[in-house]
Amino acid sequence: MTPPRPEDPSRRYPWEDDEYKPRTRPYPTPGSPPPPDPPPHGRPTPPRDQHGQRESARFTPPPDDKPTTPTLPKKLTVTRVAWFRTRQLSSQALATFRKAAHADGAKQSGLSSLTYAVMLNYAADAAMAVALANTLFFSAATGESRGKVALYLLITVAPFALVAPVIGPALDRIQHGRRVALAASCVLRVFLSITMALNFDNWGLYPAALGSMVLSKSFTVLKAAITPRVLPREITLSKTNARMTVFGLAAGGVFGAVAAGFANLFGSPGALWFTAVLCLANAYYCLRIPSWVEVTEGEVPASLRAKPQKPKRQALGRTVVVALWGNGSIRMLTGFLMLFAAFVVRAQTEGDALMQVLLLGVIAAAAGIGSFLGNAVGARLHFGSPDQVVIGCLTAALATVIIAAVLPGLATAAAVGLIGATASSLAKVSLDAVIQDDVPDESRASAFGRSETILQLGWVFGGALGVLLPTEYWIGFTVLAVLLAVGLAQTVQTKRGATLIPGLGGDRPLRPAPVVPRAGT
Repeated sequence: MTPPRPEDPSRRYPWEDDEYKPRTRPYPTPGSPPPPDPPPHGRPTPPRDQHGQRESARFTPPPDDKPTTPTLPKKLTVTRVAWFRTRQLSSQALATFRKAAHADGAKQSGLSSLTYAVMLNYAADAAMAVALANTLFFSAATGESRGKVALYLLITVAPFALVAPVIGPALDRIQHGRRVALAASCVLRVFLSITMALNFDNWGLYPAALGSMVLSKSFTVLKAAITPRVLPREITLSKTNARMTVFGLAAGGVFGAVAAGFANLFGSPGALWFTAVLCLANAYYCLRIPSWVEVTEGEVPASLRAKPQKPKRQALGRTVVVALWGNGSIRMLTGFLMLFAAFVVRAQTEGDALMQVLLLGVIAAAAGIGSFLGNAVGARLHFGSPDQVVIGCLTAALATVIIAAVLPGLATAAAVGLIGATASSLAKVSLDAVIQDDVPDESRASAFGRSETILQLGWVFGGALGVLLPTEYWIGFTVLAVLLAVGLAQTVQTKRGATLIPGLGGDRPLRPAPVVPRAGT
């Protein structure tokens, strides 16, 4: 049947052309094998033999890139089912972790390599803390032995005091070799961990522990300067740091438990040997960080002063200084609680090691939950006014400390740990957001490194108070409440453009004009 002509006489159908050839499907010749069936869902089908039968017995499907679920064993026993379920859960957890670590372009930018290094640094710190728990933590005396208190203060607080004024300014002078510096800090920790394991029962343990803590905090500050250089376009700096902190806390918990197992089987030196292995693995991952983190062309060092004394330095804006004052005050709370709680529990449960572990475990668990919660919330939410968030976090921390001073006890101390750790995490996320928004690109890495030194100094001051104050809840929290109130007043004054300390307050513009980079950089 011929189709009807269109209304337009000039229009022609294809079959009306002289060169038109109809498309026909060729029929198979007699004796030829039947054509193969189309592959279902894009997968190849088994070939046919000379009789047209499928060779399904000899066909091997192509390997799949996706992780496969372990096959269930033929003979089911309780042990085999448990092993199968463990492998299945481990495979799913590993796949979920790799997906989260490589999300938002982290693998392409090099952030995933830095994340692995940060996780191993957290793991090494946790393993070393487990190994030294019975030597440095509980052996420190209270008011009866000031000599041991001074020794404990040297071991725990001196590393932070050394890192803050030295490592931060040195970052501005390092133009190349930051990956090597990170790896070198890990390799040195390997030798120090071995030294601690071999000298666990003599005084050689103490200087090695001091050096390892210094190197750990140096790693943290160096990491802060490298992070902006591996920042993906799909994610902000604040979410990046929150994500790395969450991964680090999880790694610290897992490997800390493994180190506790080594300590139980082989004693504390066994946990220190495990720490050495973790530090060696960390050095390997530090060298796998992409080479473009070494590019420092056009960088301008940041300065905390409103009017920098040295030329060609970028002054930080008022909003950044507000966030720094608030974060430094909250870090004073976290450093104070960590050391003060240890001495108070030691004094109140003299001779009962099990009770000491239980009470400190309650406070540490509350602080860990708060830190994890704060970073998880900060990684998912976007705050419109980060400086206001910092002030709100500091206000909440101050209110909790006042309650703990009025109602002293373990419950309120745990509440201070929970609220303080949550406030510290949210305030740090807000600080990272402010640095990313208000600091020029050429000064962002330097500002990030300088901010870490301020947070370390806040922790140092709070930790020193926790060691030196009397072991009474109400005395310690009362002194801390007064200092937090002063910090809150300075933070609010800085936001208003005033200051309690000349040169380090709000007497500066919100966003200073960018400085021209130094010639030859």
